[in-house]
Amino acid sequence: MLDIAEELHRWAEEGRAFAVATVVAVGGSAPRGPGASLAVDSEGTVIGSVSGGCVEGAVYDLCVQALEDGETVLERFGYSDEDAFAVGLTCGGVIDVLITPVGVDTPAGPVFRSALSAAVRSEPVAVARVLQGPADLLGRALLVRPDGTYEGGLGGHPRLDRTAAAEARSLLEAGRTGTVAVSEDGSHCPGGLTLFVEANVPPPRMVVFGAIDFAAALVRVGRFLGYHVTVCDARPVFATRARFPEADDIVVDWPHRYLERTATDARTVLCVLTHDAKFDIPLLTAALRMPLAFVGAMGSRRTHEERVRRLREVGVSERELSRLRSPIGLDLGARTPEETAVSIAAEIVAARRGGTGVPLTDSGTPIHHDRGEETVVAAA
Repeated sequence: MLDIAEELHRWAEEGRAFAVATVVAVGGSAPRGPGASLAVDSEGTVIGSVSGGCVEGAVYDLCVQALEDGETVLERFGYSDEDAFAVGLTCGGVIDVLITPVGVDTPAGPVFRSALSAAVRSEPVAVARVLQGPADLLGRALLVRPDGTYEGGLGGHPRLDRTAAAEARSLLEAGRTGTVAVSEDGSHCPGGLTLFVEANVPPPRMVVFGAIDFAAALVRVGRFLGYHVTVCDARPVFATRARFPEADDIVVDWPHRYLERTATDARTVLCVLTHDAKFDIPLLTAALRMPLAFVGAMGSRRTHEERVRRLREVGVSERELSRLRSPIGLDLGARTPEETAVSIAAEIVAARRGGTGVPLTDSGTPIHHDRGEETVVAAA
């Protein structure tokens, strides 16, 4: 639901009733992960997607039905190749979809409206919904904030809301969307109830060091991938809004000094494009000791060897050096800034998803890699 928060918030502000279908579990080679949503309003307008097209028609019909009868339903869609017109996933995967009607008088309505309002303001929130359990609780929702406060209610035992809020807060802190099992009496022991927790967190950061032409292309690709992109360079004549109109932030500072004062986390990607030792060495010395998702540096093989030698001289360990991706990017034969940006982005995606970077034609491996990670839903 929160992945289409901007559009849904507009619907809510206009007083429209709608039904939202959300992927709550996947198996096999499913096209979209937990949190992916499709919504239909009372006039039949549709936004979003749960499968990239495979089962959208059937999900649309379920949303229309939910608007008519006010019932929340959980539906499973699996593989089907026997009939060209059968409803199923041609990729061979399985998805579970929760369809919930949202209106002025529905139990989840106020919670959904508060969650959508928070999401469009880029505020971190989590929404816990009853996915499986007693029929009278199905679809009920709880909005949880980072400080543990919550609104709404799941019904049932008085302790259930407190337990659900604690579980949702844990997933929110980790920036994860997924399911948790609790007991109907509100204890943390699995049994009786399954909750789907959708976490909305700020988008991951990409920090590009070096205000060069390759950086301009990488900014565009980074934004396309959903990153909040910052360009940093110590030279004010190059780090300008005119040269990087699509960057979220432009910072004039020494790279290592900016890295030490800015906020980063385990999702942050650093792309060092300066290939200048006076910038690179202090920057990479700090970066390789931080819990970041990706640290890559541009340069030739010769530049890389010299860079590694200098890093060893200042005390960077072999274990820390093993985290450095240099020369940055996959071997695509790239030459232009745009091609190089695609090469760099491809390596970032492969590192994030556990891909090999080899052509799928020759790999023989699953198309979708499962690294045991939950989906992260970035704030709108």
